[in-house]
Amino acid sequence: MLRAILNFFGGIFSFLVLGIVMAGLTIGGIFWMFSRDLPNTETLTQYRPDTISRVYSGEGLIMDEFAKERRIYAPIEEIPDVVKQAFISAEDKNFYTHKGYDVRGIAAVIVEAIQTKGERLRGASTIPQQVAKISFLHGGRTIERKIQEIILSNRMVTTLSRDHILEIYLNEIFLGQNSYGVAAAALTYFNKTLSELTVEEAAYLAVLPKAPSDYHPVRQLDRAMARRAYVLSEMYDNGYLTEAEYEKAMAEPLRTVQNGEYDSFKSNLPPRDYFSDEIRRQLSRDFGEDEFFTGGLTVRATVDQDLQVEAAKALQKGLEDYDRSRGVWRGTGIKLTEEQMADEATWRAALAETELARDVEGWHVAVVLETGDTSARIGIEGVENDEDGHWIPAKDVTWARKRREDGSLSGKARKAADLVDVGDVVYVRAMTSDDDGSFIRWTLRQVPEVQGAFMAMDVNTGRVIAMQGGFSYQNSVFNRATQATRQPGSSFKPFVYAAALDSGYSPATIIIDAPIEIDTGAGVWRPKNSSNKFYGPTPLRTGIEQSRNLMTIRLAQEVGMDTIARYAERFGVYDNMNTFLSNSLGAEETTLFKMVAAYAMFANGGERVEPTLVDRVQDRWGKTVYRHDQRDCLECQVASLEPGVAPAIHTGRERVMDPVTAYQLTSMMQGVVQRGTAAGRIDLGVPVAGKTGTTNDSKDAWFVGFTSNIVAGCYIGHDRPRSLAPGGYGGTLCGPVFNQFMKEATKKFGGGSFDIPPGGHFIKIDRYTGARLGNDASGPNVVAEYFRNGEEPLFGVTYDGGFAMASDLPLFEEVGDVEDTRVEKTSTGETVTFGDKATFGTITSGGEY
Repeated sequence: MLRAILNFFGGIFSFLVLGIVMAGLTIGGIFWMFSRDLPNTETLTQYRPDTISRVYSGEGLIMDEFAKERRIYAPIEEIPDVVKQAFISAEDKNFYTHKGYDVRGIAAVIVEAIQTKGERLRGASTIPQQVAKISFLHGGRTIERKIQEIILSNRMVTTLSRDHILEIYLNEIFLGQNSYGVAAAALTYFNKTLSELTVEEAAYLAVLPKAPSDYHPVRQLDRAMARRAYVLSEMYDNGYLTEAEYEKAMAEPLRTVQNGEYDSFKSNLPPRDYFSDEIRRQLSRDFGEDEFFTGGLTVRATVDQDLQVEAAKALQKGLEDYDRSRGVWRGTGIKLTEEQMADEATWRAALAETELARDVEGWHVAVVLETGDTSARIGIEGVENDEDGHWIPAKDVTWARKRREDGSLSGKARKAADLVDVGDVVYVRAMTSDDDGSFIRWTLRQVPEVQGAFMAMDVNTGRVIAMQGGFSYQNSVFNRATQATRQPGSSFKPFVYAAALDSGYSPATIIIDAPIEIDTGAGVWRPKNSSNKFYGPTPLRTGIEQSRNLMTIRLAQEVGMDTIARYAERFGVYDNMNTFLSNSLGAEETTLFKMVAAYAMFANGGERVEPTLVDRVQDRWGKTVYRHDQRDCLECQVASLEPGVAPAIHTGRERVMDPVTAYQLTSMMQGVVQRGTAAGRIDLGVPVAGKTGTTNDSKDAWFVGFTSNIVAGCYIGHDRPRSLAPGGYGGTLCGPVFNQFMKEATKKFGGGSFDIPPGGHFIKIDRYTGARLGNDASGPNVVAEYFRNGEEPLFGVTYDGGFAMASDLPLFEEVGDVEDTRVEKTSTGETVTFGDKATFGTITSGGEY
């Protein structure tokens, strides 16, 4: 009997042992099967998270930040204990003792899965398991993934320190509001650094890994408070908080950026503009988009933030002045419905949702609340209503006619209701007194149809100090300074004259200003001056001052378009310029960015400068990976220098043109500003040189100019080119923009006389005739030209470019009644009759082709 009993229990025991062995083998087989091809956890020893790249101004102020995942890397040593303790208490209280997984938690998950037949699979993952999921696995909740988590987490705790695992977790975990990691979340929710967080704030962050949207501090406040209380109680139970600390934290309300208790960190960031976006574009190209958005780069920009504001103001004023001179009201095209206009709260909410630019200084978005006999009452975003209300008076609208839906124009407005209706969303600006800044009235504004760009840079270093790529970045992110290719028109002519000066011509060389006809193969091209007049033999200086097209074409023919193309390419205006003769007048498209950089080389005496928006780039570890300034100061290492002697800076820059040529050209372009096509538009109080540009049919207007240290350029035109006429010239449109900006720039950076290079001497000439004058000559016709030593200038020689005169081309009918004429012999041996030489009173502007 006993034997039978023993055999029975022995059989049961054997069955159990065999079952356990088989179960162990089965589980082992499962784990072996799922462990195949799993990644090596040792790769986490070289943890390199995706982090934010930030752009700083020269003063060290943050301008912008770029990231795919908004993460600020925080080493474990810099994460306060209270933050670590909050997350350990909330997510994994046995973090420092388990083997990477929690057996009881796993058992609970299995039971729940069986009970719900797999319909509910909750996490219950330890911190190492969550790191395994984030770093190596997909986000699905399956049995296979849970097994792989356990395997990886067990491997992880045997190869990595617990603190390193915790560091990865606290930097990788998603905490809502596009914030990854605790450092970014601290800024997002509390606008604080980690070291500034209180106990209850750290506890709230520890609430978020479960499901950030379910514990939103405003929309899900009750749930967030309940979960925060749970985390605090766990911290207290685990011995991380004293009773007093626990009770104090529990009593605190949930104060966050989202409920308005704290200012957002974004409030300290200026709105994104053309400058920082262009840095993004260029560094994404140079470093690769992935590295720029994930590499945690620190970028020091060249921008002068004060002058960046002035650049925006100057261009916006120029564009708006032109737009208002057209006298057409278009508005925003947005209108609120009757439901949205029900009361103040609803129209304010509706205004806030409108997708309109809000980066134009002084402009406000508003809605028309009612129209009266003469005026219109408006409600203004961000401005409280007063007892009298805010009004647009009739005298503010008399400049405009309304564009109807069919494209026709109404009559000129006499009252506000002629332009706006109730519900219309408009822009307004406060008009203030120039004397004391006191408020006068509200005025209607609109985003101009015409667009443009402005850019300024240091002529010696290439550092771009300001860039405005359009009227408003929020209205149009297209950067017209760098992305828009437009015909530069007559602003290209200095490169033709530079090639000529380097080819033996001088500012006193005489070029014939007379009609030309050219058989292009597709027809006869008859270029003309902007004035539709011809002026006969004229000195080179006058040709550039008055932007004479016919003189420029003859000069280009004499010098050769191949030579001019090489010059343009050497200066970086074009990569591969076509040698069509019309391109001497700026017919081939380029960008404002390239033109301004090229003019900088005139200003600095002919040395190459590479334009840059970035001074320096450092990687996430602080190592400099790019530095723009490559100059050397060898004498800076010398222990002592002679008294009054400064260390010499060696630039090592390539020379792109002869310094004498650069000075001659600069002197001639000073004449453009003093008495040429920009006369009366530029008044800076320091020497300034520049060149206007106006293309055919006035489709593009340019001015590029410089002082001794700053070069700046402006271009204005429609995005889909059409005429800017009447009045759409480079001098009239871009000249004032340049002048407004450069007045502020010269206050900050000054300006002096242009350096006169060695190797030349001055000779006085008559700038109307090119004749040599005595050293004691004076008067408005006298100009001192700089000539190279050893090259005696030839006076009285006339160049015509080798063009024969067509018998059917009138020379003077366009000029009007001309009594005095003279006969000149051309370089081809022909004789041509011209009107009298141009005088001060007969010189007029040119520049179109």
